[in-house]
Amino acid sequence: MKIDISQLDEAQLLALNQQIVARLNYLQEARTHHQMLNFKVGERVRFQPPGHDPKAGVIVKYNRKTVTVVTDDQHHWNVAPVFLTRVVEPEESVAENSARVIPLPGKL
Repeated sequence: MKIDISQLDEAQLLALNQQIVARLNYLQEARTHHQMLNFKVGERVRFQPPGHDPKAGVIVKYNRKTVTVVTDDQHHWNVAPVFLTRVVEPEESVAENSARVIPLPGKL
């Protein structure tokens, strides 16, 4: 698609620019919102902040463009959802956290 802007004056170009920027911002927010929907509050995630070791934690809050993650060392991070990966707990650790049934000796 080719758009001829050579006939537009300065005021029209500025108005067009504002519309373009608004549309780009809307598309970016929609994309971020869609990425956020892939994660739920309470879910364990991992991310790699620049200049830091990888961090793992739990999502505690949705923000406008980020989610708040409380890491295992109790720090709060606001992270864009594009940088998050889901942490899959191995079945062994899930079994360790669940209640155990201990058979008691009884009458046969």
